[in-house]
Amino acid sequence: MKYVFFDIECACVYKNVAKICAFGYVVTDENFHLLAREDILLNPRGKFHLTGRRGGEGLVLPYEYEDFKKYPTFPAEYGRIKELLEEKDSVVCGHATINDVNYLNLETKRYKLPSFRFHFYDTQFFYMNTEKNFTRQYGLQAMAEELGVEFTPHRAVDDAYATMRVCEVLCKREGVSLPGFAEKYAVRAGKIAGYKIRPLNSEGLRRFLSEREEKREAHMRAHEEFYRYVNKYMHKRKRGGSLDGKVFCFSRDIEDDVCVSRKLVEAIFASGGQYTSHPTECNVYIARGAEGSRCQNALTAGAAFIPLEQLESALESM
Repeated sequence: MKYVFFDIECACVYKNVAKICAFGYVVTDENFHLLAREDILLNPRGKFHLTGRRGGEGLVLPYEYEDFKKYPTFPAEYGRIKELLEEKDSVVCGHATINDVNYLNLETKRYKLPSFRFHFYDTQFFYMNTEKNFTRQYGLQAMAEELGVEFTPHRAVDDAYATMRVCEVLCKREGVSLPGFAEKYAVRAGKIAGYKIRPLNSEGLRRFLSEREEKREAHMRAHEEFYRYVNKYMHKRKRGGSLDGKVFCFSRDIEDDVCVSRKLVEAIFASGGQYTSHPTECNVYIARGAEGSRCQNALTAGAAFIPLEQLESALESM
């Protein structure tokens, strides 16, 4: 069995276009001993239009762009790349691999070539499983620095080599092979076939999504319960009380804690105060800390910020 690590750089990437200019790969044996490495440079047949992560100008590839005109186009190297990725005894891996697989997919469509067909793993996804964190996209450079791997970012073959080294460190840390890592974390490989791409999955990701959905549903139930109470009793609030003219708004986490929020709003109504769900319409904003966009919206609109503990103490003394 061999391991094939690959990375792709593009001259430009749009929604349905990805003009590949470099396909870098590294081949190792099962012990991560290097067997081959190469940067296949390609004429993208288009201008370079490179953007950073947020879409702004700034990404620079470590190549001379004018040199790409002398290299072959993607169709000329398609067969060699396809054979490398589809070889039966090879395990294919990349970093954020689904992006590179999508680039291959778009180029085959662009040149009307047969679809690639292979399974693939992803060091970024592997790391997410070890960290049990599926909300953050870990960049190769950040992971490499953390794991002590040095390389030149955005040179395709160097990115492929760094991906290999990162994978090696992750596997050695777990005491397993690459397939063994996938088995340990119940990772199902991604797949491309017939121009369709199936993303990677894992037991950890499924558990995370299930827990996130449970939290979302719990939030919705709490939200509905709290506002049913507010809508039912606000018109019955005491007129002319000590909080008359005060319009309160709570942070989301306080609203969701129905035992706390109902008690607070009941005391507010008993003293003549009002409640709104819109932070820009309140003149008193209650939270555990003055952070988040909801709080900033309230403060920008002129609301006073009062910590939860202070409000609770004030209401208890009334």
